[in-house]
Amino acid sequence: MKHKQSAQNTSRRDFLKSSISAGFGFTFIPAYLTSARSSANPQLPPSQRLNLACIGVGGRGTKVIPSLCQKGRATPVALVDVDFENPKDVAKMLNAYPKAKRFHDFREMFDTMSADIDAVSVATPDHTHFTAAIQAMSLGKHVYVEKPLTHTFREAEILMRAEKKYKVVTQMGNQGHTSAGASQFKQMVSAGLMNDVVKIEAWKSPALWFMKADGRISDYPVAQQPPAGLKNWDLWCGPCEKKPFHPLYHPFDWRGFHLYGSGMFGDWGAHIIDFAHDYLNLGLPTRIRPLALGDFNETIFPLSTEIMFDFPERGESLPALQLHWKAGGKDYLPAIDERYADISADGSKKVPKPVRTGTLLHRKQGDFLVERAHHERPSRLFPQVKMEEFAEVMALHEPELNHFESFVQAVMGNSQTGSPFSRAGELTQTLNIGMIAERLNVDLEFDPKTKRFIGNDTANALLDGPAPRSEWADHYTLA
Repeated sequence: MKHKQSAQNTSRRDFLKSSISAGFGFTFIPAYLTSARSSANPQLPPSQRLNLACIGVGGRGTKVIPSLCQKGRATPVALVDVDFENPKDVAKMLNAYPKAKRFHDFREMFDTMSADIDAVSVATPDHTHFTAAIQAMSLGKHVYVEKPLTHTFREAEILMRAEKKYKVVTQMGNQGHTSAGASQFKQMVSAGLMNDVVKIEAWKSPALWFMKADGRISDYPVAQQPPAGLKNWDLWCGPCEKKPFHPLYHPFDWRGFHLYGSGMFGDWGAHIIDFAHDYLNLGLPTRIRPLALGDFNETIFPLSTEIMFDFPERGESLPALQLHWKAGGKDYLPAIDERYADISADGSKKVPKPVRTGTLLHRKQGDFLVERAHHERPSRLFPQVKMEEFAEVMALHEPELNHFESFVQAVMGNSQTGSPFSRAGELTQTLNIGMIAERLNVDLEFDPKTKRFIGNDTANALLDGPAPRSEWADHYTLA
């Protein structure tokens, strides 16, 4: 690949320039405010458009890119993917945006056309979120990154620092965080309905390949020939260890491997525990106990998972609480106590059934139970009479802007994002801690102040992640 030799030197020069600019207080001027862009694209005034570079076109990118562009205020000018042939629906994206320049390496894209880019979307496998995002931020580009924000705890820490340093707009793709369901949850918190929550049960149905008994493996698969469209397997591996290609990694099933993915907790936890984590100020846990990990091994995530997290007291009406996470297996659904049953006119009781994926939030008072599902879904109160009693608080109000458009408008200075890295980063770190528990299968004590495990060097090494491969090392020194 012709870029391979020049990428490091060019990237280092760009990083140095951006770091020096940040240090001396210079302000990045978005490309959409420059006269060159104004004359080149006169159909909209500069204040109403932005040029988008899309890193990750197939897979989740096929949903993210159109969603960011649906109002016509963002236009893809660059499409970046290591494989423009094999991921699902990638051809539709290429046909939809034929004028966008195509690159296999985002470093080459930045070297070639950085001045023409205002914002970047990152929808790559988890292990390459960080490198794409940090380079974009160091060049003054606003960034939208799919969940989970990063693959390691340390990477999330760096991105939170970078958000402050480079003063760019950020958004993580847990899209339910900008929704009527999110607004409703905040109303419930303001009204006191979420006071004194002491227990959260969270669960996810089995859905991914590693959660099916007949698909389990305990070692990395043997090498196979990469498909023709995958031009550079080394590039796909990014900063992580390069394993021989196998179709279980690409184009989708990478999520099941500790080396490249985040398992079910990293994948869906960002949609299931996000409201509670943010609006109840959970922060980072102090104790993590794997209660049961089905078919545990160190290569792929468990067949089923049951982990208990302890969170400390956070202030008035926010007592210490336990988060009980279950994913997969036959008994992942929680049992709802009869005291939360609906009572009919004849005195009979009907106990509510939990949704297939979600959370139950238990108050110390035990007067009612809160069910929160996932993504943008609204919450419910059990028994039903409580929904009627608090009808005004439980009312749904759609936000003016959705999660994607709020990012676009925030870049233009007209709004704020609902899940900036300053908020999404700590949620991601909680997910990272859970992933470490799944990988080690040992009880862990964690100090939120030092952000280190107590008495477990192996776990602390996993917080940092392995040293990146040499050509990516510069990305880890930017903030």
